[in-house]
Amino acid sequence: MSSLRFWAPPALAAALLLARPAVAQVTDIPLNTTVTAGPDSTRANTTTVPDSVRRTARLFGLKVTRPTKAGALALLLPGMGQIYNRVWWKLPLVYGAVGGTGFGLYYHQIRYKAFAQASDIRATGGIDTGEYTSTLRTTDVTRGLNFHRRQRDSFVAWVALAYALQALDAVVDAHLRDFDISDDLTLHWEPVLLRPATAAVPTAGVGLTLTLK
Repeated sequence: MSSLRFWAPPALAAALLLARPAVAQVTDIPLNTTVTAGPDSTRANTTTVPDSVRRTARLFGLKVTRPTKAGALALLLPGMGQIYNRVWWKLPLVYGAVGGTGFGLYYHQIRYKAFAQASDIRATGGIDTGEYTSTLRTTDVTRGLNFHRRQRDSFVAWVALAYALQALDAVVDAHLRDFDISDDLTLHWEPVLLRPATAAVPTAGVGLTLTLK
């Protein structure tokens, strides 16, 4: 259990005492935290949870954290991370993004190869009978070759981006599943006597106490 204290000047203290106590929800904060709201803030340390405690999942016989397993599954096969996290509604988005960009890459790669073959045949004086190029002029074949090469290269980047984003999404979802949003964080105020850095003598006021589980 850790508490964070904040100092309020007497004028603000009077207003705060007339208000009702507040209760807020919290996410689990495993790392040491310093609250820096101004010169009158204080430092409170929370207990650091060892990484080994968070390794509650298994992957290929190894104990790993849930985010690690979700990310690894997503990298092995797009959509597996979302299935592991049970976020079913994201599957159409994942397969649409990866599948759509993958189809664009396939489309332009096939036509690039066809235009490249036609360009080589025409360069050696042969007769071009290609499905996509037989009715085109040589200048149009060259233009089409350059176009499909640029588009193919662009879709390589789009496929990589879609692949990486679905893996990142799986990792983030796995992290969010571990967040504690219970009522174990409370915020209340009480009279305190603190020595702020800007004051020469202790000053009366109200301390806001933030209690963490």
